[in-house]
Formats: sequence, C-alpha cells, structure tokens
Amino acid sequence: MYRKTVWLVFAVAAAGVCASLLAQYVWGMNPCVMCIQQRLALVGIALVSPLCLLLPLAARWARTVAAAVISLPALFGLYIAVKQIHLQSLPLLEQPPCGAPWTFRLRGAPLFDWYEPLIRGTGACGEVYRVLGVPLAWWSAVFFSVVLTVLWAMWLKTRNV
Repeated sequence: MYRKTVWLVFAVAAAGVCASLLAQYVWGMNPCVMCIQQRLALVGIALVSPLCLLLPLAARWARTVAAAVISLPALFGLYIAVKQIHLQSLPLLEQPPCGAPWTFRLRGAPLFDWYEPLIRGTGACGEVYRVLGVPLAWWSAVFFSVVLTVLWAMWLKTRNV
C-alpha cells in the first residue's frame, strides 16, 4: 500500500513540474527566484520518489526512510511557499528583493545549458499569478502540505504492518 502512495507522490510531483514549465513557456508566466526554488523542490520529489521505490517498502525501516527522504524537498518547498505568501502579503514598497535570478548566479556552472530551462526566470517575487482565483504560492503550499500529510498518514497507517 505504501508503494502506491510513493507512486502517487511521484506522479503528482512530475505533473507539477510539467505544469510549471507549461505555465512559463506556454502561458508566459515569468517565475521568480522563489518560484524556481519551489519548482526545484518538485523536481527533488520527482527524483527521490522513484529511488525510494527501490527500497523494500514492506519493511518498516524502508517506509520510514522513504517518508523522510521525500519529506526533505517537500519541507523545503513548503518553507519557500510560506515565505512567498508572506512576501506577497506585504505592501509593494515594503517587499524585499528576492535575489538575483538563478541563471545569473549559475551562468558559469558545469552543464549549465542542460538545466538552464528549469531555472530560467526573472519575475518579481511579489508579483501574484492566480489560478482559479488563488495565488500560485498558496497552491504550492497546499501541494507540499498534502504530500507531507499523505506520506506520513500512510506511514502511520502501515507502521504496524
């Protein structure tokens, strides 16, 4: 049963990465530094979930390791989403800058051309994009919260198995 949960988390995270790339490259939404950090948290979840499927998830220790490993990028993404929600709640003149774009910071890094499309974006962190009337930072916070809740709820449900 826990294996299905990890597969579900992987599928939803991969869909989230695809949706964020679609929003940027098709719908023209320009992500900010915090948006990129949340996207990278999604990528992290999508990368570690299949690796966790290699563990013998019938064993309690393996379920614990999988939940902990997948929780790390989810917690980071939730932290950034909450931070962005706070930033966006401030009056425009009181919003601090969110830093230089990742493409500027990492321009000389190895293999930059390979991952540059994932980190491209120069939007302002205070700019609010909405989907169904809800700011994207709120959707992101909900997603990461649900991932954490489902992972640990299923861990609790299967802990005595």
